[in-house]
Amino acid sequence: MIEHQLPTRARAVLDACRARRLMVATAESCTGGLIAACLTDIAGSSDVFDRSFVTYSNAAKQAMLGLSAAVLEQHGAVSKATAERMAKGALDRSDAHIAVAVTGIAGPGGGSLDKPVGLVHFAAATLHGHALHRERRYGPIGRTSVRQHSVLDALEMILELALGYPR
Repeated sequence: MIEHQLPTRARAVLDACRARRLMVATAESCTGGLIAACLTDIAGSSDVFDRSFVTYSNAAKQAMLGLSAAVLEQHGAVSKATAERMAKGALDRSDAHIAVAVTGIAGPGGGSLDKPVGLVHFAAATLHGHALHRERRYGPIGRTSVRQHSVLDALEMILELALGYPR
């Protein structure tokens, strides 16, 4: 079960970041703070975890992360462009070295032909300019499962950037 993988992956992220003296921030939409919760469930995470921006609405994405209305209009909230700008906004507005952003459609409603339920866009970025984007199409596996899978994928992206971070 995926919920049993989350604490192990979160510990790996914290250990990798701690070893490199890196701070992490999250910008979360469809996960609603679950990435931050997963990391902060582990005692001692405060030396690695800086902050989280839970930006569920478009207005919150604009106010808290500096997304432009034009990006949201042109690409939509669930898009590569939005995820990338969310990650950059989290870096710009925190003391983090690495930020991850997640935006998607957890369901059960809200999907369309172009953007079906289970579509999630991820972006992760570092202060050194390294960036990752992933698009996942989990399908209609249920709201909780989409969100849990999203947390795991986001943690994997943080870990990948932390392990490759220049020392």
